[in-house]
Amino acid sequence: MKPLKIIVLVKQVPDTRNLGSDAMKPDGTVNRAKIPTIFNPDDLNALEMALNLKDRAPGSTVTVLTMGPPKAADIMRDSLYRGADKAIMISDRRFGGADTLATSYTIAQAIKKIGDYDLIMGGRQAIDGDTAQVGPQTAEKLGINQVTYAIEIPEISDEKIVIKRKLDKGIEVVETPMPCLLTVHGAAPECRMPIAKRVMKYKYARSKTELGKTPEWIQELHKERPYLTIEEWGVEDINADAEKIGLPGSPTKVKSIENVVFTASESKLLSDNDNDIEEMIKELIAHHTIG
Repeated sequence: MKPLKIIVLVKQVPDTRNLGSDAMKPDGTVNRAKIPTIFNPDDLNALEMALNLKDRAPGSTVTVLTMGPPKAADIMRDSLYRGADKAIMISDRRFGGADTLATSYTIAQAIKKIGDYDLIMGGRQAIDGDTAQVGPQTAEKLGINQVTYAIEIPEISDEKIVIKRKLDKGIEVVETPMPCLLTVHGAAPECRMPIAKRVMKYKYARSKTELGKTPEWIQELHKERPYLTIEEWGVEDINADAEKIGLPGSPTKVKSIENVVFTASESKLLSDNDNDIEEMIKELIAHHTIG
C-alpha cells in the first residue's frame, strides 16, 4: 500500500462538565475566555484512527488542522506528542463567532491550500455544539465522498477504503474510493497517550503568535529546527471571502441562552415491599417520567 497523506480535523472545546453562569456572551457566542478547555473527545478517536493507518502504511503523514484562537496551540502540541507529523492552525479574529456553515467553508479553504491528500478525518461532533455538521459540510464543499460514524478501517488499498460504521441498529460496512472524508464515532479506539520521546522533541513547538512572546533562545531554536513551528494561517493565507467567515458568514443566530440546573425537589424512601414499588411505578407513569 502506498504512503497516505492524512489530514485530521481537531478542535479545542469548552469543558462542558465545568460550565458557569458566564459561559455565554450577550451575543450568544461562547465566552471561551471564562471556560476551561479540552481536546474534543471524538477528535482524539479520529487522530488515533489516522495514526493507526500511519503505522500500517509506512511513510504516511498525519497533518492536524484546527480553527480556533491562539490558545488552541495547546491541542496542536498534544497532537504532535501523540504522533502527528505537522500542525496547522487557522487563527484570525475575523473567524470568530462562526457557525457550522462558516466553519466548514473556512476549513475547506485551508484544505485546498494544503492541496494533496488521501483522507480527511475528524470527530463525529464537537461537544460544544453537538451538531455533527462540520465534517459533512466540509466534504460537500470539497466535492469528495464522505462516510460518517466510522469506528474501524478493516481494509485499505491504493484504490479504496473499507469502513465499519456504528449505527443505532448495528454495524454497517461500506467502501469508497479516495480521497474521502470520514467522521469518527466515539466508540472507535481511544487515542494513544503522548509519547515521551515526542514530548521532548516538540515541547518547544510554538505558533507564530506564541513565538513572539517567547524568550530569544526559543526563537533561535525555531530557526535551527523548523519542525517546531506550528503554522498559523489567517484570512488572506487561505484566500477566504470575508463575507463567508465568522459572524458575517453565519446565518445561525442564537437568540437566548438558559442555564438549566436539575435539582431534586423531593425524595421518597422505598421499602422492598412489592406494593410500594408498584405505587412508585404508577406515580412515575402518571407524571410521564416513564412509559
